[in-house]
Amino acid sequence: MKYRWNIAPSQPLLAGHLASQWKISPLLAQCLVNRGLTAAPAIESFLQPRLKNLADPFLLPQMDKAVERLLRARHNGETLVIFGDYDVDGVTSTALLIEVFRALGWRVEFYLPHRMDEGYGLSRDGVENCLKRFPVTLLFAVDCGSTAAETIRWLRERGVDVIVLDHHQVSSPAPEAVALVNPQLSTLNSQQSFIELCSVGLAFKLAHALVKRGRELNLPGAADYDLRPLLDLVALGTIADLVPLTGENRILVSAGLQRLNITRRPGLVALKKVAESPAQIGVFEAGFQLAPRLNAAGRLETAEESLRLLLSPDEADATPRANVLDAHNRERQKIERGIADEVIGAVRARFNPETDYVIVEGQLLWHIGVVGIVASRVLQQFYRPTIIVGGEGGNHWRGSGRSIAGFDLAAALRQCDDLLVRHGGHAMAAGLTLHPDNLDAFRARLNDLARRVLKPEDLQPPLRLDAEAGLDEITPQQLSELDRLKPTGQGNPPVQFFARNLRHQRPLQRMGAEKQHVKMWVTDGNTTHEVVWWNGGNESLPVGTFDLAFAPQINDYNGRRTIQLKLQDWRPAA
Repeated sequence: MKYRWNIAPSQPLLAGHLASQWKISPLLAQCLVNRGLTAAPAIESFLQPRLKNLADPFLLPQMDKAVERLLRARHNGETLVIFGDYDVDGVTSTALLIEVFRALGWRVEFYLPHRMDEGYGLSRDGVENCLKRFPVTLLFAVDCGSTAAETIRWLRERGVDVIVLDHHQVSSPAPEAVALVNPQLSTLNSQQSFIELCSVGLAFKLAHALVKRGRELNLPGAADYDLRPLLDLVALGTIADLVPLTGENRILVSAGLQRLNITRRPGLVALKKVAESPAQIGVFEAGFQLAPRLNAAGRLETAEESLRLLLSPDEADATPRANVLDAHNRERQKIERGIADEVIGAVRARFNPETDYVIVEGQLLWHIGVVGIVASRVLQQFYRPTIIVGGEGGNHWRGSGRSIAGFDLAAALRQCDDLLVRHGGHAMAAGLTLHPDNLDAFRARLNDLARRVLKPEDLQPPLRLDAEAGLDEITPQQLSELDRLKPTGQGNPPVQFFARNLRHQRPLQRMGAEKQHVKMWVTDGNTTHEVVWWNGGNESLPVGTFDLAFAPQINDYNGRRTIQLKLQDWRPAA
């Protein structure tokens, strides 16, 4: 797939000034400028993320109400139940809160809904089943509940107070919870640093608030309670939820990855072992090795096994649980690959790039627990907004969609309201339920809407490039300095450069069991670097003189560290 190169505007004067001021290289300075970091306070907090710079948790909306109700529950000996969600953010949030509540003297139980039987969020079915098991007077909803106005009203009528800790959009009118701790309600500038926190970040803020207030009230255990061991869970949930790694998230993930690498939490030690994670875990390993295994159980059935793994008291309990999750993940991958191959084959057989602006596919037997991942894979293949739906039982199908820049998926679904049973989400990802008889009409409507707002060039994937760089600038010292931009991810993309007028220094090699990868050695006449193109074996390979877009990295193989350029795209030299 060929990309549309989006090269950040070169700003040599500003980058040079920042390089001199901060004693950094012009290349790193240009990368900071590209990320909107030009003011001294912003640069300092970005390059030196420190836990002491976290804001007061009581600046969060209704945090004081949540803490007050929780303290009353502790004083009265009430049992509370945490109603979590089944993704990694929900499971890590629930585990963190259970650990804190139990350590500080609360009586706490937990309930995670079943994806197939009870649906998403604080559903009426899920809540009724929860209360049958735990007939409490205080329910704590985490990573859900911000739109559950009817369910929370039903709970209030039965004498159950509800605290909601969530980061999703809030319904209008908002649920009448005892406390709705949600940064989406922020109105003051001082609270804007919280707006990108996911639920596990909010759970950490709540723990901070409880400890802070507990110390003021001489609550047993609060004075010497150390919050830092919780940061392994915070990093894992934050990375998995794909929220921007900027602001407070950058601080939490930076410290959390350090903690994750030395964690003694038996569940995470066992999870790293079955995932065969390297000694040093970064954003990639957390997001693509650990998180999918925690997610797998909730995608197929219930996430309770994932939660119990995180709460495991010792290796003997944790190891078999980690093995079960690893098996679930392999099963999930098999189901996902089968559906993705089926969808991609069907789309490719009739795909018309001139007229097909949106892809909508559905089958009764497709597992609704993996349709979101399948939608992402299909989007990567065709670069079109994609919705995949599967059978939910009864007369309805349920699905998930992913979008591209320029097409607000949630807004488009609102314009298809008459064809849908329910829907929700945001611009880039959404969920929906529909009757299968409406699938063709829904596909036609979405394509019509997309053709009105998307231009042909919008359907070519963009490739964000930080700057032009000579091969001689890509040195171990330079890459070590660029590591100061890490952790990279959403909102803070990995560094990518391009170099002009390169040619092959020696014949390329094909690698892999199916020769699906390509290794090259490219030169500008003075400097030569090794290049790898993963899964580039069936692509058009560079010939003659060409420009190369790449991500620089250190290849650490058999104790030998060398520079390697990961190929993103190429084009003939001008």
